Amino acid sequence: MKNFEKLISNNIQNKKRRRIILIGAIVAFILSVLMIAPSKMVLAKMLPSKDNDTFNIYVTLANGSSIEQTNQVTNCVVNEIIKEKNLIDTEVFLGMGAPLDFAGLIKGSHFKNSENLAEIVLNIAPKHKRDEPSYIMVQRLRSVIQSNCEKLYPNTNISFVEPPAGPPVLAAIVAEVYGNNADGIRVLAKKIETVFKNTDGLVDIDIMQDEIYDTYEIIVNSDKVSRSGVNIKQLNDVLYLAFEGMQIAVKNSDLYNDQLPIYLSLSKESKKFTSKDISSIKIKLSSLKLMNQMGMMTPITELVTIVPKKSNPLIMNKNLHQMTNVMAETDMVSQVYPLMEARNVILDTFKDSYEIEKIGMFNLQLSDKKTGEIYKIIWDGEMEVTLDTFVELGVAFIAALILIFLLMVIYYKSYTLSGIILLSSFLSIIGVIVGHWIMNIFTADTFFLTATSLIGFIALIGISSRNSLLLIDFTKSLIRDKGMSKADAIAYSAATRAKPIFLTAAAIILASTLLAGDAVFGGLGVSLIFGTIAAVISSLVIVPVLLFQADLEKHFNN
Repeated sequence: MKNFEKLISNNIQNKKRRRIILIGAIVAFILSVLMIAPSKMVLAKMLPSKDNDTFNIYVTLANGSSIEQTNQVTNCVVNEIIKEKNLIDTEVFLGMGAPLDFAGLIKGSHFKNSENLAEIVLNIAPKHKRDEPSYIMVQRLRSVIQSNCEKLYPNTNISFVEPPAGPPVLAAIVAEVYGNNADGIRVLAKKIETVFKNTDGLVDIDIMQDEIYDTYEIIVNSDKVSRSGVNIKQLNDVLYLAFEGMQIAVKNSDLYNDQLPIYLSLSKESKKFTSKDISSIKIKLSSLKLMNQMGMMTPITELVTIVPKKSNPLIMNKNLHQMTNVMAETDMVSQVYPLMEARNVILDTFKDSYEIEKIGMFNLQLSDKKTGEIYKIIWDGEMEVTLDTFVELGVAFIAALILIFLLMVIYYKSYTLSGIILLSSFLSIIGVIVGHWIMNIFTADTFFLTATSLIGFIALIGISSRNSLLLIDFTKSLIRDKGMSKADAIAYSAATRAKPIFLTAAAIILASTLLAGDAVFGGLGVSLIFGTIAAVISSLVIVPVLLFQADLEKHFNN
């Protein structure tokens, strides 16, 4: 303790050493901030990826695809999945969504009901029985499955969905495109989709809108039907019976109280068309014939007209405003940086067709130069949650600093002493940022500065303030009651309080190691560990220098 007391005394009484300590603290703080931006040595994200025991795969083929085609793609996916040693079981839901889960609740998987859709649910071994986290497995499987299975049919989209680590969102990055012109929204959404596909770190890109595809409408010619001796109901029943199936009779059973319906329909092979054009439809319908009242057979093609037309897509609205969503997931990266890159590309490349105006922090308003239509791009998804969370926690941190400062002003009746306590608390941010950088070096995947990291930083304010408070109170007691000189009192109080400060810090660090390995609360643990180390250094090295610089006799006698 004597040696440490002597060291502190020499540091605070030597002008050159005082200057080195203060300049070193300022440089360390500036460098730590630069590690976040622009160097990106420490990356920010709301929550890290979570190691789950299950995840889903969504398979979406082009509209109009048959269930057989969907089955072929899902079989391709399953053949790749079953090679995994950590796979326990899997189940395929063809033409429908899987039973509702946390992620599916937001993504609307329970609304799936079409032949071109499928969902695959995978259960893998518990995380303590495998070496590879689930999010690393998803990253590895995504590239293999998409490259092998998406090429089977054009416009096939295969995406991976993991249970969220935090609040459920539609996707990591969501660009909400608003406007009054449906065609203009569709064009702009396709352009944004192209930007997303060319942005590093973004995967599973999709537009939440119906495709516009060719359809054929069968219009009944009532004059021909009446002259042929058949009726329209007969014609409608045959068409419905052939391609959809209908109940034609019932059967009584000894086992059931109710009658059993008997359905009639064409076989699967008979329903198939040779190609997707009007000629194949005419060929198929010509094979269906109706018998009139005189026993003559009349082909259906003689009674109807086949008219090609475009499909009628669903028009989406949010808060009574027409819109659509362009969604993208991130591939083991934060949402912030790909979004900033994509936004910069939009600003650079869209200006030829649109007048672009920035609204808010990230959102954009675009005016079509040709038509004058106005569109808005509003960013949502996990990116919006991240922004809101960091802003709110930042406000909470500033509020905590202000409250501590006001309490210290009331207690000491000195702005200078309160400022010293506040400054020492603020310098603990150095340890938080450097700690995340160190952890990023020793972990296999990126160790992000998360929302829980900021919670840990806010908690550090009280710990750091307590250390400085004890040091100042003890120094005050030595000067007023013992009559010691300022330098001797500061050095003695720092040396005397060093042991309890170290013991308190050790208890915090040891307790926080339990959190450091957790997927979600790891940032909180790392912040408490390295932030506490920085707080100790600040309390025992920087605070004594600042106290020596202050007129303590004046402040202690207030």
